[in-house]
Amino acid sequence: MNIILGIIVLFACMLGGFILHGGNLLAIWQPTEILIICGASLGGMIVANPLSVSIGVVKSAGALMTPSKFKKSFYLEMLTLLYDILNKTRREGLMAIEGDIEEPDSSPIFANYPDILKDHHIVEFICDYLRIMVAGNMAPHELESLMEQELDGHHQEASLVPGAIQNAADGLPGFGIVAAVLGVVITMGKIGGPPAELGHSVAAALVGTLMGILFAYGIIGPFASYLNHKLRDESRAYECIKAVLVASMNGVPPQVAVEFGRKVLFHSVRPTFKELEEQYRASKK
Repeated sequence: MNIILGIIVLFACMLGGFILHGGNLLAIWQPTEILIICGASLGGMIVANPLSVSIGVVKSAGALMTPSKFKKSFYLEMLTLLYDILNKTRREGLMAIEGDIEEPDSSPIFANYPDILKDHHIVEFICDYLRIMVAGNMAPHELESLMEQELDGHHQEASLVPGAIQNAADGLPGFGIVAAVLGVVITMGKIGGPPAELGHSVAAALVGTLMGILFAYGIIGPFASYLNHKLRDESRAYECIKAVLVASMNGVPPQVAVEFGRKVLFHSVRPTFKELEEQYRASKK
């Protein structure tokens, strides 16, 4: 929703101001300039990145139109799930959760949290490290170090697509100049012609510079920033899980271990202690 609102505000203010100054909208409609700028930027991005990243850029268009799922309700479910699992291990021993982590889709614990179960990456992350805890062959600091290495690799991999989009945005002003220069070349071939025709060619060339800057700082650059925000939210969820599991490995009781994870979250999405307690009670009913 905020993306649509932002684009509306962007074009309403830009085009509105242009019209109020007496401008003609048809003068800035130059499809060939847009073709040159966008085509050159797309080609440069394909050259600069592996095919998997370029495909990821195309797929990221869907992520731009969906809000982040990492909201307070999601974290309430995730923290309650971790509490239930750790509470079961405290009462019945680590081996009691072996069936849950081997087949989470059929686990009665995971079944209570459908939103978490839909995120296969988070479920896999939780189960992988619970499996290591069940094996019992790793010290808490070793588990934490392993988690940090995996999360660092995950963050770097997930940053490739926003990085490719940002690099494309950085190149757009330059490609706008390329389009403008090509327009000037065409204009120079019309020297001696009617002034109106020359004026139209010069205007078309200047529109190339305008479009390059507009696309870079008004559309593509903000898209990359939005994806980075979603990546940040996702990374915070994994950091929350890490904090809970490491605290549990250090012998901290389940309810306190969950507090370690809750404190990692940003204030805008962090459940309160009271909200978590109410969620615990609701999950037991």
